[in-house]
Amino acid sequence: MGIPKIPEPAKLIIGLIFVPEFHDNALTRLEEEFGPITLRSKVIPFDKTDYYEPEMGKGLKRQWIAFGELVEQDKIAEIKLKTNEIEREWMELGKRKVNIDPGYVTESKLVLATTKNYSHRIYLGQGIYAEVTLIFRRKVGFEPLPWTYPDYRSKEALEFFNMVREELKEALREYRARMLGLND
Repeated sequence: MGIPKIPEPAKLIIGLIFVPEFHDNALTRLEEEFGPITLRSKVIPFDKTDYYEPEMGKGLKRQWIAFGELVEQDKIAEIKLKTNEIEREWMELGKRKVNIDPGYVTESKLVLATTKNYSHRIYLGQGIYAEVTLIFRRKVGFEPLPWTYPDYRSKEALEFFNMVREELKEALREYRARMLGLND
């Protein structure tokens, strides 16, 4: 019989798709809610799909960010509900100006939270599902799965999430030392 145990905390990440003039507002608001941003990817064109154009328009940009504070993995549904609230703060005529997709990075995977059900997603509660989007392999780094979104397959995304993992490893060393009382 297995013994349930609480997993170590993870690194909170957010994927942003945005109308350029809302970028700075979104970053400021997210830092107010989740603490300091410690890593940012380059801002790149969101051009792998036109899925969001009817709602948000053309010329959209993409960026990923990571936060300093580690989060408990089971809080991701609550975080997704909060980011949905933040998206609504800038809605105009029922249309978003920013799409905020939270997730977390562990040493072995990137998990994204979503409101959309699909065969490879697990229901978490409160209308939120989780998806393993990238997995980590030694000597390879993060790699996509068959359902991974095209922009998460990009060189920029994979490089960013490998950097997040390195930052996570350092934070976990400090976390483990605290748990063992070595930082007293």
